[in-house]
Amino acid sequence: MSVSFKEEFDTAGYTLVRGLFAADEVEQLREHYMVLRQRGSYPGDVVGVQAGSRDPLRRYPRMAQMHRWDELTLQWLVDNRLDEVMTGLLGRSPYAVQTMIYFKPPGSRGQALHQDNFYLKAEPGTCVAAWMALDKVDVENGCLEVVPGSHRWPILCTEKADTKVSFTDVTVPLPEPDAAVPVEMEPGDVLFFHGALVHGSAPNVSSDRFRRALIGHYIEGAAEQVAEYYHPALRMDGTPLELGVAEGGGACGEWVSTADGPVAVLTGHETISRKHE
Repeated sequence: MSVSFKEEFDTAGYTLVRGLFAADEVEQLREHYMVLRQRGSYPGDVVGVQAGSRDPLRRYPRMAQMHRWDELTLQWLVDNRLDEVMTGLLGRSPYAVQTMIYFKPPGSRGQALHQDNFYLKAEPGTCVAAWMALDKVDVENGCLEVVPGSHRWPILCTEKADTKVSFTDVTVPLPEPDAAVPVEMEPGDVLFFHGALVHGSAPNVSSDRFRRALIGHYIEGAAEQVAEYYHPALRMDGTPLELGVAEGGGACGEWVSTADGPVAVLTGHETISRKHE
């Protein structure tokens, strides 16, 4: 792994590795998940397809934890290329805890800004995401947006989100409203980002383009616990391991004004506990 990837990850909280997966691999995965979604429900499905809905996200809802029953997903989750990059970023191999596929068809709402470790609660350390584009993703079809450097912030207290533009109903406040920047990607590119990095996406305003993305969530190899939903954790050879169960609640960050500008300090108490699905 290039030293520049680690430098960028340490400085900005994320790094983009272009072309990590080949075009034929991406095409296979994209078609595979379209077939799986069109079959309807699956073990552990918490969303379900509503074929006649006016909401495109109900016609093509996200899928989660596919690796628990789908071999192709499991092989992607523990792929050596992902492990090599994260080992370079973190200093040791991570543990794998979640898979997700977002379809995001034309007209779909986005996802409000959030921090992944609000949900995973990995301790000590944090979680890491590997977010792979299965389509060309850009501002028009709702690419990921990130706030550079926000991985240095604490886990922030949440507030209500605008559900007209976000399918999730909570978000986090920013010290500057335009702090998030878009990350445009090609199929097979993978964005790796820290569990405290503030990120989200705007709606897909294209007329005919999906924005499909395959995501793996991992926790640092030094972590001793993670929220219950993410058990069992897997080593990167696919074998399970026992970890403690992280409980909900705890302090969260709120923005306060200082002479040097806004500073996030641990003054609040987290009251919302949600699965990251």
